[in-house]
Amino acid sequence: MDASEWNKRYADSEYVWTIKVNQFVEQHLAELEPGTAIDLAAGECRNAVWLASRGWEVTAVDYSEVGLDKGRKLAQDNLSDKASNLRFVCADATTWQAPEPVDLVLLSYLQLENDERTAALRHAKAWLNPGGRIFVIAHDQTNVTEGYGGPPSKEVCYDLDETVETLSGLRIEVAEVAERIVDRPDGRHIALDTLVMARND
Repeated sequence: MDASEWNKRYADSEYVWTIKVNQFVEQHLAELEPGTAIDLAAGECRNAVWLASRGWEVTAVDYSEVGLDKGRKLAQDNLSDKASNLRFVCADATTWQAPEPVDLVLLSYLQLENDERTAALRHAKAWLNPGGRIFVIAHDQTNVTEGYGGPPSKEVCYDLDETVETLSGLRIEVAEVAERIVDRPDGRHIALDTLVMARND
């Protein structure tokens, strides 16, 4: 979808996604020493707000101004004295460039076709300070046929080996197809996500 379509989707007063931090973001990033971070394609900014609450200086980037406005409200409701830790940039995640290196780049469910996905990952890799990390969590291609929810097309889903290859030059700390529990009124389901964390050594 383009920015106007996402603006329409985010226009409802309720949040489209949960406001709770993604479980894998919390699991893998909670123990990191806070520094500077970019949440690329931040959406309604749940992960960016969580990072900022933990002392990170975060730039939330998304091309939906409506999504970012909801992120601003979420920050206002949850950050109190740490509100200054979070800034918002309305821009296309596939073309925007970070003005300076950072300690963490987060890509959370940035579902793009191959060329754009590869470009975004390569940009993110280039933005890292020495010792900085990139964290990728996204719907895996296997989820289309074997998992629950997410895009119905493999073209916008991630492949674990492809993601690791695109991040070559970084030290891979975690690389797996992670099972994510999704509880719905009709029962419990399993979604399959590409999960990669890599460090710029």
